[in-house]
Amino acid sequence: MNFILIAVIALGAIGLIAAIVLFVASKKFWVYEDPRTAQVTALLPGANCGGCGFAGCGGMADALVKGVDAGSIEGLNCPVGGPEVMGKVADLLGMAIAHGEPKVAVVRCNGTCEYRPKIAEYVGLRNCAAMHACGAGETACGYGCLGCGDCVEVCKFDAIHVNPETGIAEVDEEKCTSCGACVNACPRGIIELRKKGPKGRRVFVSCVNKDKGAVSMKACKVSCIGCGKCEKECPFGAITVENNLSYIDPDKCRLCRKCEKACPTHAIIAVNFPAPKPKSELSETPGIPESQAQSNRKEETV
Repeated sequence: MNFILIAVIALGAIGLIAAIVLFVASKKFWVYEDPRTAQVTALLPGANCGGCGFAGCGGMADALVKGVDAGSIEGLNCPVGGPEVMGKVADLLGMAIAHGEPKVAVVRCNGTCEYRPKIAEYVGLRNCAAMHACGAGETACGYGCLGCGDCVEVCKFDAIHVNPETGIAEVDEEKCTSCGACVNACPRGIIELRKKGPKGRRVFVSCVNKDKGAVSMKACKVSCIGCGKCEKECPFGAITVENNLSYIDPDKCRLCRKCEKACPTHAIIAVNFPAPKPKSELSETPGIPESQAQSNRKEETV
């Protein structure tokens, strides 16, 4: 009987000591969590995509709350939730949030199978990272889309797919949330987040090849050759040529499309623009003089 009593006393003493240790530890290492963080997290979409620049929605919520206390939340934005979600967050935190212009992922490669034929067959792990590590891939262009779908695997919104006919990744801009997951997944840096532009219209150089003109043209017929014609044609200084590659600054571009017409290799792409009306249709419209018809034709390109 004494053995049982001793065991009970010993266990009780151990439990009491453990309780005291846990109590002291909880007080010493206690971290205050602002209740607003949980409220903001509940408002965010919960995609945990990292498009905001944080590891997940919890990190974004914590940054928003701390930013409000510091007096500024400039640069913090949830691309998935968009203005609607950020508006609710702003109402909760009592601070206005500046909304950036909507963006969309753009695949800067126009080298389809027609223009960039295969010259080799890759046998190995079928993903872009592995193929890129082995060299140029199955074509002569070491910069173009590899078409293995690493970007497709990381997209949580089913917004990007590889076209089996062209071998190029294509973005569904209606589904794209500009989270940037595909941008980070592409080993060649082909995918870029660009401003959607007014009415979804945008102009960009669909190539990232930095080889000299003759070399790049040999690898792909629609490659940028860095000739600079687009740069000279642009009246807004939106185009620069560096390392044999043209780039259009979306902040300066006014969508005049003069660069598109000047490009000898058709490497510049214009998206979501209306098809221009035939010249005969405009010039023969009753009551509209030829000078006005020409003006209308210019407006069609903007």
